[in-house]
Amino acid sequence: MLKDRVAIVTGASRGIGRCIAQYLARQGARIVAVSRKQQDTEALVAEIKDQGGDAISVAADVAVEGDVTAMIDAAQEAFGQIDILVNNAGITRDTLLARMKEDDWDAVMNINLKGAFLCTRAAAKVMNKQRYGRIINVTSVVGQMGNIGQANYCASKGGLMGLTRSNARELARRNVTVNAVAPGFIETDMTAELPEKVRTDMAAQIPLGRFGAPEDVAAAVAFLASEQAGYITGHELSVNGGMYM
Repeated sequence: MLKDRVAIVTGASRGIGRCIAQYLARQGARIVAVSRKQQDTEALVAEIKDQGGDAISVAADVAVEGDVTAMIDAAQEAFGQIDILVNNAGITRDTLLARMKEDDWDAVMNINLKGAFLCTRAAAKVMNKQRYGRIINVTSVVGQMGNIGQANYCASKGGLMGLTRSNARELARRNVTVNAVAPGFIETDMTAELPEKVRTDMAAQIPLGRFGAPEDVAAAVAFLASEQAGYITGHELSVNGGMYM
């Protein structure tokens, strides 16, 4: 259980991020739901409150330092502490390498990797003073194995794992753990729009023979955020149905 812990979840407006926020709230955490537009997480916050939880909605572009500072300030003003940071915000700009524009590369790196760096640096200042913290980065199976047409995305997620290990070593002395969860193919609005043949072909690559659910990822995040995971740091937990071993 995460009773009275305060959790910041970036990219909380939909998909995996929204599910993570809901799941942590059910575990007792107070949620700071972050998205670029505040109205995108207002329904989530209302839902958490209706179920007896506590949450606030914060607008922030994680690639902008000033926004990240304001996000941390809002979390502390509302709840007085920051115990958990889930770096989930991410985008894709998929295209083959020969066609990939520099803007496509920069946009993905700024949100997926620089954003995690800025949020971690800001939250770690609070966690170091508390001498307690849990940081969980959402990476990806394609960051482990690569994927055609996703050079920028794969590089950002692979880089995020390097950041995870480095920060795990650096922050351990203050009782702050840093880990990652690497989802495989997960049932989201984005994957639901894929043609049925593409979905079938993708599922055929998975030993368990099916896509995962957002709750599978959220449960892994909740474990790494818990007291039971206090002796785990620098680890990447794969949630991919055996797609990459």
